[in-house]
Amino acid sequence: MQYRTMNDYLSGVFPGRVIKIAVNAGLGCPNRDGTLGHDGCIYCNNLSFNPAYAANDLSGSITAQLEKGVRFNSRKGECYGYLAYFQSYTNTYGPTDRLIEFYEEALRFPGVKGLVIATRPDCIKPDLADWFEQRFGRKAPAGHPHLLVEIGIESTLDRTLQLINRHHTYQCAVDSINNLNERGIDTGAHIILGLPGETEQDWMTHAERVSALPIKTLKLHQLQVVKGTTLARMYEQEPFKLFTAQEYAQVVRDFINAARKDLYYDRFVSETPQSMLIAPSWGIKPQIFNQMLQKRP
Repeated sequence: MQYRTMNDYLSGVFPGRVIKIAVNAGLGCPNRDGTLGHDGCIYCNNLSFNPAYAANDLSGSITAQLEKGVRFNSRKGECYGYLAYFQSYTNTYGPTDRLIEFYEEALRFPGVKGLVIATRPDCIKPDLADWFEQRFGRKAPAGHPHLLVEIGIESTLDRTLQLINRHHTYQCAVDSINNLNERGIDTGAHIILGLPGETEQDWMTHAERVSALPIKTLKLHQLQVVKGTTLARMYEQEPFKLFTAQEYAQVVRDFINAARKDLYYDRFVSETPQSMLIAPSWGIKPQIFNQMLQKRP
């Protein structure tokens, strides 16, 4: 089957290949520090997706992490530039002036052409949204750096959001994405497929609802049970259904067919280190999964 990729999106923005470099700004999450809750989302262990060079950097220096990330990615060959990817936890959570210092430090690094900022829909304060608009959006000067804000929706069903302890509604995500779009900021979304209690019809509902949003990119992930999470304790007490790779490929195929055709898919598979993964263990790389998907009609 055919679908648009993240590389297709980036090629429409930049004149050459760019590489995302993940950085960890050491920011928190309102779902962990007591503002909304203490336990976080039931599936979340940030160490499962944070690169070692970022997770192990205690200097607080975005520059040092970018230097390590560029060296780490140098085997990929020459490129036009880099996107600093603020990935871990909630990357718009904190004092606005401190956040801007992190972002500007990244933008000063040689070769960085823009930012990707992952966050929750309920954590973009108006003054930060104003700054986004003036620095990257419709009020920015010509030649401004690029910004993609990646919003964690996870599910479009409020009952599921309550179950997984998100502490926000789907409408909150809708409002956040619409607000950023009106300011001229590109947005992406993140959805987890296979969350407890959801059905095939629910997954198709997700496809229809996110298609109605003004997002550019979409990241889909299969549900994984990771050590050290509430979900892991739930699974050990009463195991629930998880996708096989073939089942998930069929679900993703159906999702793409039901969704808006101009979406750019960032990725479909979450990779958790085997030392942290409880289930499902597929033993395949994302590239292999993509090949499985492309072979489907």
